[in-house]
Amino acid sequence: MPKCPNCQKEVYFAEKVTSLGKDWHRPCLKCEKCKKTLAAGSHAEHEGKPYCHKPCYSALFGPGGFGHGGAESHKY
Repeated sequence: MPKCPNCQKEVYFAEKVTSLGKDWHRPCLKCEKCKKTLAAGSHAEHEGKPYCHKPCYSALFGPGGFGHGGAESHKY
């Protein structure tokens, strides 16, 4: 029986969601940063951990940007 990567308890067939090559309990598949519950296949991954696309993954790992310095400098 596979174990959920989040809570380490056994995942039964009726309650499993498969994502990132692992079986999860539906409520355990959450964004690492904001803890929002995610749907399988509709999220981003970084180092094996799930993140919601926006705003968390974009803010943490998206491309950085810069304006003309000062107040206009930002990171998406």
